[in-house]
Amino acid sequence: MITDAATGIETVRSIKMKNESHGFTLIELMIVIAIIGILSTIALPSYQDRVIRAQVQEAFYLSEFAEKSVEDYYKVKRKLPGNNAAAGLPAPEKIIGNYVVSLQVEKGGTINIMLGNRVNKNIDGKVISLRPAIVEGSLKVPIAWVPGNASVPKGMIAKGKNNTTVLTRHLPMNCRY
Repeated sequence: MITDAATGIETVRSIKMKNESHGFTLIELMIVIAIIGILSTIALPSYQDRVIRAQVQEAFYLSEFAEKSVEDYYKVKRKLPGNNAAAGLPAPEKIIGNYVVSLQVEKGGTINIMLGNRVNKNIDGKVISLRPAIVEGSLKVPIAWVPGNASVPKGMIAKGKNNTTVLTRHLPMNCRY
């Protein structure tokens, strides 16, 4: 208590303690680091799967010209080609891209895309198949392409063999079911 000399009244003055923090405590920093670690373990696999799906999708773009060649062959010959030469395509190892090392037409018109080059290591050397689906006895109906493990459209018959070795989770949605 302090007494004011002029008035004689006693007053209580609080003495402010200078105990202010100028940073983070060790426990606060450890909590932040733990949260970042947990988030990264969840986010990284998801990000890698998205990158792989984008690379697989780009491989499909490369196959579009081969699909057209197989369709043209089918319209003219009334059967599906059994190899690249019959479909009017270069040798399989000559059809390459950023994520593709070969594109091969096999018996029944199946197009097999082998992934490689700058592709993610989880799908390097893996294959994605595109099978032609037709309506028997109707050459006017266009060919539907059945990618990967996708189901065949109702009323159509898929030709060729599915040689897909890419994990289902790495395939785009239209190739899964």
